[in-house]
Amino acid sequence: MKGIIVYKGKYGATKQYAQWLARELNLSAYRPDELQIDDLSGCGFIIIGSSVYIGKLQITPWLRSNLEAIRDKKVFFFQVAGTPPDQKEKLETYIRSGVPEELISKAEFYYYPGKMAIRELSWTDRFMLKMGARLTKDPSAKKTMLTDYNEVKKENITALVNAVKSFRTANKESMILAGAK
Repeated sequence: MKGIIVYKGKYGATKQYAQWLARELNLSAYRPDELQIDDLSGCGFIIIGSSVYIGKLQITPWLRSNLEAIRDKKVFFFQVAGTPPDQKEKLETYIRSGVPEELISKAEFYYYPGKMAIRELSWTDRFMLKMGARLTKDPSAKKTMLTDYNEVKKENITALVNAVKSFRTANKESMILAGAK
């Protein structure tokens, strides 16, 4: 079954995950601005990846403007954020506010940790980060906010890779059974 990866990120972590997924699943990966909507027409599934930036999914505008082309496809969605994966409630808030309701009910969601290198941030992002840290009362939270980290690891994609492979296998079997009738 044909599939495609569409991703949008800001500082490279989402792109890295999309590239790993593309290699593991033998799929093409595109940023929204590289994709023609016709590229989705022959796909049975779509993997959508987005980073979270200032509490919002980067890919939300694309999702809303292309909902018609996506709605009948199986959707696997991965989100990359600085929010730790164990803070599921906060991560789900980004999904509820950024993914159209009709996609939420039919999609599978995966949460991946990101990375932050303060010196690689834009001047504006560094300024906002430092202001946010200054307003934070908890000293350990403040220190965490201002510390570089990189949790982008290939093994994070294992569950999504397995889910897509299972989906492909199940659909191949159902197509064979349908052809036998």
